[in-house]
Amino acid sequence: MTELSASVRSVLEGPYLAHLVTTNADGSPQVSIVWVGVEGDEIVAAHLGRWQKVANIERDARVALSIETGRAGPNGLDEYLVVYGTARVEQGGAPELLQRLAHTYLGPEVRFPPMDDPPAGFVTHIAVDRVSGNGEWER
Repeated sequence: MTELSASVRSVLEGPYLAHLVTTNADGSPQVSIVWVGVEGDEIVAAHLGRWQKVANIERDARVALSIETGRAGPNGLDEYLVVYGTARVEQGGAPELLQRLAHTYLGPEVRFPPMDDPPAGFVTHIAVDRVSGNGEWER
C-alpha cells in the first residue's frame, strides 16, 4: 500500500467526482461516478445498494479511480489524478459515510441520503498501489 501524499489527499478530500473502474465478470470495464473520502491511507466510497461495482469488487479487487481537479497544471494541461488500487467491501456504514461526504460535495447543511431509514449499504475501502496523472503527485 502506498502512503498518500498531501497533494493526493487534497484531491481525494476535495469536491471532485471520481470515476471508479471495476471489472465485470466477462472482463469488460464498468465505470461509476462516486464520491470519495480518505480514512487513514485508504480511499473510501459508500454505496446504498449492492450495485454492479460492489459485486465486481467482491469478485476482483483490482480497481482504478480517475479524478479531474478543474485546475491547470504548470504545463498548461488540466490536472487529473489516477489511482490504481486493491479494494475490499465492508457491509454497513454507507449512510454515515454518505452524510460525511455530502458536506464536501453538497454543502454543510445538507441531509444525505434524503430518506428516513436508509439501508446500511456497503463501504468500499481502496488500498492505493500507485498513483499517476498530471499534477504535483507526478513530480
